[in-house]
Amino acid sequence: MKVDIKSKAEIDRMREACRMSAEIRDICASHVSPGVTTGEIDDLVAEYCGRYKVKASFYRYNGYPGHICVSINDEVIHGIPSRHRVIMPGDLVSTDVGIFKGGFNGDTSRTVCAGKPSPEAARLMEVTRRCLKAGIEAAGPGVHLGDVGYAIQKVAEEAGFGIVRDWIGHGVGRTVHEDPQVPNYGIPGTKLVLRPGMTIAIEPMITMTKAGERTDVLSDGWTVVTRDRCLSAHYEHTVAITDDGCEVLTLPADYP
Repeated sequence: MKVDIKSKAEIDRMREACRMSAEIRDICASHVSPGVTTGEIDDLVAEYCGRYKVKASFYRYNGYPGHICVSINDEVIHGIPSRHRVIMPGDLVSTDVGIFKGGFNGDTSRTVCAGKPSPEAARLMEVTRRCLKAGIEAAGPGVHLGDVGYAIQKVAEEAGFGIVRDWIGHGVGRTVHEDPQVPNYGIPGTKLVLRPGMTIAIEPMITMTKAGERTDVLSDGWTVVTRDRCLSAHYEHTVAITDDGCEVLTLPADYP
């Protein structure tokens, strides 16, 4: 495993890609409402990229057909946008997007509800946001990735929710997926030690049930769903490890 250590100048360049990623993430989330298609959400990203002459990190990445991933209810990640997929009242919708600019990528996600969520869905989103916050607050120089994963796991399990095991966070920078792997569970004092200049995506994927921790991939080859088809939520920030802590590069939205 070779982890790319960025200089302060490189992180400054990456900051703009992350700022734009956060901006379009929140634009997409604000358009989630009943009757809107996931294809229309994808169009927002395509239009944004055209306007600012940047690239959607996911578009054609390993053959992925969309500019954004839009995952609904039991879909954890990688939902392919479609003009035939209509968002319904009460749907939990995760918008996951990255922008490539200046040689670097951002990567970020949030989950919102189309209309008023059920009490159970609202609690799932709130706990997943707290998981993200816990993971970020645990990260810093000299910290093991196992400590970060444990911080996320502790919040989720104390709330009685499951943690997706098959899909995890990752390094991000010159490519949208780099080393190291960043699990949302772990044993304190284990795994890679974080160093200044590392940039990682922390992205808890939390499920309503423990059985939902295991996932399947649908026949489209991309969409990941909970095996028991329970609800899931997904929040993600790209962060940089600094000399004295951790900087969130994809603010605002849901942190702290």
